Amino acid sequence: MTLKVRSGLPSLRTVRLVRELERSFAAACERGRFRLVHYSIQNDHVHAIVEATSARNLASGMKSVGSRLARAVNRVFSRRGPALADRYHRHVLRTPREVRNALAYVLLNARRHLAKLGRTLPRMARLDPASSGRFFSGWNRRFQPASSLHPPPVAPPHTWLLRIGWRRHGLIDPG
Repeated sequence: MTLKVRSGLPSLRTVRLVRELERSFAAACERGRFRLVHYSIQNDHVHAIVEATSARNLASGMKSVGSRLARAVNRVFSRRGPALADRYHRHVLRTPREVRNALAYVLLNARRHLAKLGRTLPRMARLDPASSGRFFSGWNRRFQPASSLHPPPVAPPHTWLLRIGWRRHGLIDPG
């Protein structure tokens, strides 16, 4: 999933907004038949990997994620009004390779976006601090959790593709 915010807003990667979104996601990442499994917050959009048991549950869950994003943006930036540019964009993942590629893309996406701006992640940051990478167990290297958020802002996956299937194509290198 991709949720894009309106142009003219400050970067979504500010520390205050990322922490606010993590608190909000933690309260709603598991909604019965909808789960927020992974995310990456970029300057003007959020990538998310979610699970839903039906199209209706997906729509309901994404509406919740979108409204949480909009409310957090308005709260942190002391503004009012709509924050989202449009509806979410979705792509259904169907194969283990596609899921592995999506996980790598979402969790490592900041490097690509920052490179376009001529910037890089801070040297000490092995993983993007504005993503769920520190809650991901599929890295090919061992990491100490960078956060003690409890509950975490993501839910454990339930589908075979997101739990096990993608691992057929190898763990993901954070480098």
